[in-house]
Formats: sequence, structure tokens, C-alpha cells
Amino acid sequence: MGIRRVWLQPRESTVRVLYSPARPLQHWGVDTQTIVILDFGSQYTQLIARRIREQNVFSVVLPCTAPLSQVQALKPIGIILSGGPSSVYDADAPAADPGVLELGVPVLGICYGLQFIVHHLGGKVRSAPKREYGHAEVAVEDTATPLFAGLPASMHVWMSHGDEALELPAGFHRTAVTPNALAGIAHEQRRIWAVQFHPEVHHTPLGPQLLKNFVFKICGAAGDWTPAHFIETTVASIREKVGKGHVICGLSGGVDSSVAAVLVHKAIGNQLTCIFVNNGVLRKNEFASVQRNLRDKLGLNIVAVDASERFLAQLAGVTDPEVKRKRIGAEFIAVFDDEANRIARETGGVDWLVQGTLYPDVIESSSVKGPSQTIKSHHNVGGLPEHMKLKLIEPLRDLFKDEVRRIGRDLGMPEDILGRQPFPGPGLAVRILGEVTRERVALLQEADEIVVSEIKAAGLYSKIWQSFAVLLPVMSVGVMGDQRTYAYTAAVRAVHSEDGMTADWTPLPYEVLKRISSRIVNEVRGINRVVYDITSKPPGTIEWE
Repeated sequence: MGIRRVWLQPRESTVRVLYSPARPLQHWGVDTQTIVILDFGSQYTQLIARRIREQNVFSVVLPCTAPLSQVQALKPIGIILSGGPSSVYDADAPAADPGVLELGVPVLGICYGLQFIVHHLGGKVRSAPKREYGHAEVAVEDTATPLFAGLPASMHVWMSHGDEALELPAGFHRTAVTPNALAGIAHEQRRIWAVQFHPEVHHTPLGPQLLKNFVFKICGAAGDWTPAHFIETTVASIREKVGKGHVICGLSGGVDSSVAAVLVHKAIGNQLTCIFVNNGVLRKNEFASVQRNLRDKLGLNIVAVDASERFLAQLAGVTDPEVKRKRIGAEFIAVFDDEANRIARETGGVDWLVQGTLYPDVIESSSVKGPSQTIKSHHNVGGLPEHMKLKLIEPLRDLFKDEVRRIGRDLGMPEDILGRQPFPGPGLAVRILGEVTRERVALLQEADEIVVSEIKAAGLYSKIWQSFAVLLPVMSVGVMGDQRTYAYTAAVRAVHSEDGMTADWTPLPYEVLKRISSRIVNEVRGINRVVYDITSKPPGTIEWE
């Protein structure tokens, strides 16, 4: 086979984790025990799917615009209508086929889903005189409805809406309220229930029980779908797609790309070559340690490429975070292209690229299923050029971090790899506010190493979702001994989260913060001030850029 350029281009043959219309349900080892989730653009839609899967029930996320025939083809035992950022009465509001409300299977509307039901069945939705965002107290009025079975008459929930149902359609009744608005409705003869709050987020503590009531008491699910099916069917799917072709994997050394690589390696063995790139913005000693860990402990075939000068040249003078991310993504592709062509000369061709993309990356980057709003681009999903020719394998694309770790454990991966905290694809570039230079990278590497080492020494590393340092473009006056200093400020960030979609800042012990601050200002020449970030997500994001 001749040598050819392999500019990466996504194709319809992308390997996905959840249901694809071209893939029969039997491929996933399930029959009709499926919950269909129609996405109206909520940032939390996949959390609903995650909560369903936690009950060992198979779930499928489809765009709200999916044809009714596609929904029917899945033979769902229940349908969930997600939230969304729009108003149902807007001319361009996202809408599903109203026929989904007439299929005779149970329907649960959440937030916008409730308003969609009211609007399309003859009720009235209006802009609320008082919007509700954040924590609220719900009073359950209909304790007999199976949706609230076993739940208290009063419960804490998470609200996020600016509209309200003013008039209910015929036959519907109110099931729950807040002090300001309606919070739940039902028409049990039509098998339709809806809530105005978000049961899928962890800010609604009893939300999982409500969803469990819908899945089991209302939909009658058996709960016999397990994550073991995921490994078995994904491996089979990769083998079928790849055939005898050769695959390269963009390996970062983090949990996501490592699990993706091991999963693909399980499917095709030596047909996989992992490319680990030093992009100049890795953590301290990362380039060497990742190679040792993944070669020795996982037996992966790794090609290590030091492209730090290339990346730093692309970042010179850049301060906009979106430009940083996209330039890093584009340079990754350029490096992969160079290496893929070299590998092609040795193997006879390269056809596929593996990426460790997770669902939070996808929904924060673009509307992949519905009208979800872009928060920030990720190099895995937002920085790929349109003219790519390699087909993508993204076996973890519809999973959350905790699910990925469970899969890694089932694959026999060591805990010191699976237990690593998340690290962004663009690396320290999005933790250096302002221009990225070699000097600033070196400062942040030293500060970040101190943060991580002290948190590990305190026994807190595995209890925290992410903990790291950020270098701020803020210089201030300090004093060391009898000398005046004028140096940078470092911010310490530590958050707790279940899935990366929402996060609360972690109240680190004062003694830990004291040691971190003392060590940074004494050991990192160029930083003379340390601050602690106490912002949750939302309104902030976990990373600063």
C-alpha cells in the first residue's frame, strides 16, 4: 500500500458508546428495556442518562428533533423529556414530535420538558414574574402518585427556570409546588408526569429516588443491563469497524485516554499505536513518568514525541482562552499527522484515531444532540479540522469520569492510573491566564507540584475531584527578608464533583492551605502571593479557562 497523507476527518463510522440508529439494540445485549431521553438542549441531559444507567437500565439520548419512527423503533418502556435553555412559546423553540405524548408509554418531563407538555397539550406557559435559579423547597401535594412514592412531603430541589406553567391542559393536576411556582404535574390516565425542578443533579438529594420511581414503579424496568455489557459490546464494535486496519491513539497519560487505549488494545492488540506528545504544557516530569507507567504497567505500544517547541510557538502572544484551545487542538492534529504518516510507512496505512473524549467535553463544546449552548471548546471535539481523513474511535464519548474509572477497573488497570485527578487536554495552557511562555509554564509546574504533593500528604487526593494551581497575570509587591519583590500570584483550586458537570469548592483544612502557601512563596521564585478559589460550578467552571 502506498504512503498517503492521513489528515483527520470524522466520518459516519465513528464508534459511539450509546445507541446509533444504524446499530440494532441487540448489539448492546438488551431487548426492549430502554428509556429514551429526548434532549432539548439542557447542559444536564446526559446526567439523566447517567442516573438511569446507575439503575442498570439501558438509556438512549436522542435529539428532540428525532423522528417519531426512530423513537418507536427503540420500543421504549419510558420516555424522558429533558430541560433546555429556550422558552416553549418562542418561534424557534426546540420541539419534539407531539406524537411522543401519544405512544402510550410513560413520559416524564423535566423543566422545559414540563413546559413542552403543557404547551403542546393545550395549556399555557408564560414568563414567570419571579424566576427560580438554585435551591428551592418543594411541597408534594399528591403523595399518592407513584412518582413521589417513598419521598417526604417536603424536599430540597434544584431549580433553573424563567418560565412557568400558568394553565394546565385538560385532565392534568398539580402534584407539587414551591412557594413561588408550580413544581409538578401529572395525568396518570395518559401516563404522563412532569416536574419543574432537576432531579438529575446532585443538588436535588432525593432526585435519584424520584427517577428510580419513574423507571421501576412506572415504567416497570427489570434493571438487568450492566456495565459489563459495555466492555463486551464496545470491544466487538471496535473489532468490526477496524477490521485489519491500523489505529493511532492520542495518549495524554490521564484516566480518559488511558482507559480508551486499553479498551481499544483489548479489541485489536498490536494494531494500536499510542502517540504521547509533550505539548510543552504538561505537569512537572509528566513526559517521563507517563511513558514509564503506561509501557511498564499496561504494555501499550507508545511512541513519545517531544513537540514542546512547536506548541509554545503556536501559543506565543495568545491570551484568548478559546484561541489557546483551538491552536493546541490544531497542533495536536498536525503532530498526529506527521506521526501517522511515519507509522503508515511501517504498517501499510493508518485509518483510525482513538480519543479519550468524555461527554462533559462534548456538551461543553457544542450542540451535538440538541440546542445545548457552547461553554468552551475542547481540543478533542472543538479543535478538529474539517478536512480530517482519519475516522474517529471515541469509545468513552457518552460516559462520565466515574463510569470510565469503573470500566478501567473491570479492565484490570492499576489504581494509581485510574485514581489520577482529571487533567485538561490543553494542559497547563488553560491554567496560565494570559500568554503562555516557557518561563510561566515552569513557574506553574513548580507551584502545581507543591499543591498536589501537599494534598496527597494530607490524605485528601482521592477525596477531591480536582486540585491544582493556576498562574494569574497579576503581579503584586511583596517582601522577603529585607528585599522588595514584585512577582506573580498563584491561585489554588480544589473542588468536589461527581461527574464534572457541577462542582462545589472544597474547604481544604487551614493547615494544608498554610503549608501550600508557605512552600509556594518560599520555593517558587517568581510567585509571592497565593489565593484560594472558592467558586463553585456553576457559576464558574472548574478550569479557569
